[in-house]
Amino acid sequence: MLDARTLRLPAAFLFLLLAVPAAAAGIELADDRGVLVRLSAPARRIVALAPHLAELAFAAGAGDRLVGVARFSDHPPQAGTIAQIGDAARVDLERIIALKPGLILGWRTGNQAGDLERLGRLGYAVFVTEPARLPDIPRVLRAIGALAGTGATAERAAAAFENEMRALRARYGARPGVRVFYEVWHRPLITVNGAHIISGVIEICGGENVFARAAVLTPTISLEALAAARPEVALGGAGADDAGAFARRWAEGPLAALRGVPALHVNPDHLQRSTPRILEGARAVCAHLEQVRKNRKS
Repeated sequence: MLDARTLRLPAAFLFLLLAVPAAAAGIELADDRGVLVRLSAPARRIVALAPHLAELAFAAGAGDRLVGVARFSDHPPQAGTIAQIGDAARVDLERIIALKPGLILGWRTGNQAGDLERLGRLGYAVFVTEPARLPDIPRVLRAIGALAGTGATAERAAAAFENEMRALRARYGARPGVRVFYEVWHRPLITVNGAHIISGVIEICGGENVFARAAVLTPTISLEALAAARPEVALGGAGADDAGAFARRWAEGPLAALRGVPALHVNPDHLQRSTPRILEGARAVCAHLEQVRKNRKS
């Protein structure tokens, strides 16, 4: 039983404390499907079925346990040297079986449900997550750490993420609002609604996602809808090599109708992957919105 002093300990420390007896008798952890995943010992051979999962495994201290990753796993650079098992949408089951993993990390909305189910029926421990909001990133880091036996490293990474997110919110969250359009892709024109993790970043920086009320997570929109939304700034970068290319595409292409709206580049890898690198994207977004506020006064 936990005494009163223990109950006053920080939640993150309690997570590690309570994991100690579990590790001695095996590991049990529910994934984002509600499935209880059981390991007799920390996983030594891990396959990650999406690039962001490989990156999270490295951040949690389990990179040296990865024996298979999905195509386009390129961060950190070591991920690019690991055997590939297909891409997030179509995995090579035979290749995965040959790698003899003790744990498979899956993506709930990115992997085929049938593939995840087949791997489970074959007897593999398949831990499926959906880091859809900013607090999910440290949560998944801690989960991977528990499953891989790298809890101390994962806890440090998770706590650092949480601390910086709090600092960004404290610095920028109450600043004057800026109406923001985020471009996921340009042909067709795709953005995000308020439930998307990118919208959470915009909100932390004191911005307002002009399509927050869209019915689907990543809606395709028309130029007429974009003009009616009256954004003060466009953020994005997918398909553009640098800030200049993104700005030119915005100014010279079909979006020229929105003349006067600045288009500011954010590396899509820093926002469109649910990993600790989203902090880099958040810092860029916050800086861009500050520039918009400054230009209002000039």
